[in-house]
Amino acid sequence: MSFDLPRNVILPVDAIDVRLDPGPHPFALDNSEAIAANWQQEISANPALFDGTVVLLSQLAWRDRHLVGRCHAVNYSTFMLWRKRRENSGAEHAYAHAMLVAGDNALVAIRMGRHTVGAGSVYFAAGSFEPIDFRDGLVDVDSNMIREVREETGLDLSDARRGRRWHALSIPSGTVIFRRYHVDEPADDIASRIRAFVAAETDPEIEGPVIIRDASDLPDGLSLHMKPLIAWHFANEGQDRA
Repeated sequence: MSFDLPRNVILPVDAIDVRLDPGPHPFALDNSEAIAANWQQEISANPALFDGTVVLLSQLAWRDRHLVGRCHAVNYSTFMLWRKRRENSGAEHAYAHAMLVAGDNALVAIRMGRHTVGAGSVYFAAGSFEPIDFRDGLVDVDSNMIREVREETGLDLSDARRGRRWHALSIPSGTVIFRRYHVDEPADDIASRIRAFVAAETDPEIEGPVIIRDASDLPDGLSLHMKPLIAWHFANEGQDRA
């Protein structure tokens, strides 16, 4: 199977069967010395980095509106080297976005904090999948989305209205799985709540919220994958609601 899915196009996804393999990722085994050396360089440049656990894919395919794949837990240090050597590495990265849609149909994204790897980048609150996002070995994408949004913004989307299905976009840097989450409040009110949360945090992950009101309303620092997601949302207003 390896990696068999269309690139650079938004795909409808009705089911996700991505499983956590208990074995090590071949990339981690084959590059252990380089991983350690690169990590020393990374933490010298940014001592705030933490060598936690994320997952990397060894397989991913899209078939009949299903995403099917396999991934492995790796140290963040492994992920950081992979970012530099991703081509022909036998590994890919997937992550999830809760596309936060306000009551006025504006999108509410975030700008990452200065101390993070993605400092200044704008995207929907998100993080890499971790082992805690798997239930009996199967990824729980919505649990990851809700957890990451809560950790970064203080918002609890557990009871928010969800889009009928997920969608996915695969580009060379990775595959994003996203789903609309509808909140009744206007975007300005949601942004105020996020700013209050950030102000109360000792070490916030994000700089603050970013409101996007139409497809031409693109902020500085927008991550590469975000432009097609934003265009998709405003081209499909009123669709994909629960």
